[in-house]
Amino acid sequence: MKKFQLPLAAVALAAVASACGGGKGSDSVPTDDDVILHAWSWSFDTIAANMADIAAAGYSYVQTSPANTCFVGEDGGMALFSAEGDSVKGKWYYYYQPIDWKVGNHLLGTREQFKAMCDSAAKYGVRVIVDVLPNHTAFDHTAVLPALDSAAGGHDHLFHANGFTTVSDYNDRLQCTTYAMGGLPDVNTENPGFQHYYMQYVNDLLALGARGFRYDTAKHIGLPSDPLDSLSARNNFWPVALGLEEVQGLRMSMPSDSLFIYGEVLQDKNVKEDEYAALMRVTASDYGHAIRKALADGNAKGVDLASFHHKASPDRLVTWVESHDTYANEHESAGLTDAQIRAGYVFLAARQHGFPLFFSRPAGSTRDNYWGNNRIGARGNGEFMHPAVVAVNKFRKAMHGNPESLYISEDGTMAVVSRADKGLALVNFSDSQQDVDLPVQLPDGEYTDHASGAKFTVESGHLIGFAEPTGTYILY
Repeated sequence: MKKFQLPLAAVALAAVASACGGGKGSDSVPTDDDVILHAWSWSFDTIAANMADIAAAGYSYVQTSPANTCFVGEDGGMALFSAEGDSVKGKWYYYYQPIDWKVGNHLLGTREQFKAMCDSAAKYGVRVIVDVLPNHTAFDHTAVLPALDSAAGGHDHLFHANGFTTVSDYNDRLQCTTYAMGGLPDVNTENPGFQHYYMQYVNDLLALGARGFRYDTAKHIGLPSDPLDSLSARNNFWPVALGLEEVQGLRMSMPSDSLFIYGEVLQDKNVKEDEYAALMRVTASDYGHAIRKALADGNAKGVDLASFHHKASPDRLVTWVESHDTYANEHESAGLTDAQIRAGYVFLAARQHGFPLFFSRPAGSTRDNYWGNNRIGARGNGEFMHPAVVAVNKFRKAMHGNPESLYISEDGTMAVVSRADKGLALVNFSDSQQDVDLPVQLPDGEYTDHASGAKFTVESGHLIGFAEPTGTYILY
């Protein structure tokens, strides 16, 4: 079999990480050895109850769904997604419809339960990232609570001048940052009263133990260089939100460089990726598309897996195979099997740079039933602690500072991520067994996969063995 080698430049980081496991102090500085578990739709109690497993699986961070007071839809039903005629009602996305900025909601738990979750995380050396979404309110903006209206100077001042006009051109930055995204009323995030009220929520989360934030729809909140809304004096939300300046005497209570803060900046034409990345970490959404294509095709031939498909440095990127949006909104990634998702994640997490995120799919979900047991609050399926996932999480930390090289077989079915001569990850993208004969940097000898126990041999700089369909192997 013919092969080709694609070397990737890599720079060793100076930050120190633990060799394995979660094992991260609650106030330690982020490094790109870290991995994130997205505990999507798990309740605060559920996350706390599973914290020992989360830490043992090698995650440094656990990301919650939004913790804010939210719209109560369908009588507070707890279904992830209900259809007409279902006995249990509900929709997962109600927690993405804020009506106030206080900790706790009917879907995930109370302020006290959030605090208990953070206490559990600190005990196990895991840090909590909270999904926040100051860009908009609930569709039913009349449900906004009086305290939020009052903070903004009245309900009419809570929104941008065209905040109820739906975006028609997402590449028009004024529309993108001040009009209604998907019909969700667009908040005037430049209103100092709103900023002050919102930052009280941020500081409360930090006081309770949160150590990071994911900013939903971040590209819909204007940068200082963006066009200015007629009701705003300056585009300063991000300097305030990141603690670079105060608002009405209030500043974020912890320095942003001690926290893990990233923005959902989905890539498209006319998105200022580099400007967002200069302020915070951002999502590498185009890279996710590339990995899913290789998985769906069963090979990486013609797919650029070396590049992170982003203007920003890879150490500013959060990477994923799938997100809750690709799974739950358009079901773009939901047709991929759990084994395919694992294969993609092992490839991502074995690489030297980026911050890989593992999305927890619903418990009981299948490729015919995406919602599975269909309950908000329940733990997702067991994939987050699958032996292959755990093995690569620990491999990533063990390989700290070792530069990467990427090798892909000529037919594109297999990829090897080598970390100098210290270890490697082998991924079979295809749905058939493959004979392995690929160039590697490991010293000659026999090696055992850290997940399955499968045996491989390195002879004269070539890895020899067999790779099962969509199989992954961690050797070091």
